[in-house]
Amino acid sequence: MLSELLIYGMEWIGTVAFAVSGALVAIGSGLDLFGVIIVGSITAVGGGIMRDLLLGHTPPRVFESPETLLVAMLTGVMVFVVAWVNARRFQDLQKKVESINVVFDAIGLAAFSVTGAEVAVEAGFGDNFLLTLLMGVMTGVGGGVLRDVLVNEKPYILTRHIYAVASILGSIVYYLFRTATPYRVLGTFLSVGATILVRLLAAHYHWSLPKITFDKER
Repeated sequence: MLSELLIYGMEWIGTVAFAVSGALVAIGSGLDLFGVIIVGSITAVGGGIMRDLLLGHTPPRVFESPETLLVAMLTGVMVFVVAWVNARRFQDLQKKVESINVVFDAIGLAAFSVTGAEVAVEAGFGDNFLLTLLMGVMTGVGGGVLRDVLVNEKPYILTRHIYAVASILGSIVYYLFRTATPYRVLGTFLSVGATILVRLLAAHYHWSLPKITFDKER
């Protein structure tokens, strides 16, 4: 019972955290209220929709429980209102806002990596490690990819810091505890902790995977 409540809580935490993150990115990109609501909502539910479609669950769960989408939309509105009221201060504190965004993004990434893997296991794919891992990562990063596409940026996951790696690590930790031990609750906390820790450390120390850069002037 405790484990089910914990997963349920993770889903709501991830929804709010990603809605805040998406809304902040949308505001920083100069979108209007409608744009902020759409981008915030897509960030919150996009990964879950992609996961459900791949698992053959139609319509996606978010449309069976519309309160999730409603909370994401209301969160976007609240973030917009706060930024609107404090517009001048919001602009002056842009670096601090970015830091806040990283924290919410890390929380959402961790929560959804766990719930994505759990949905795959509950769907009967617990013996398929690769599929379960993919569902965890897709749920964790899918909404962020859609967010970046909507604001016309290169997907964060492909260009900056250790992002997907954190989700992969968290999904693996959860899968191992979920399928190989009876300590599901412990696995949830360890997975969330590992994902958040790696994500925040990567952002703070600017960890990135190797990439090739070219001199454009040549």
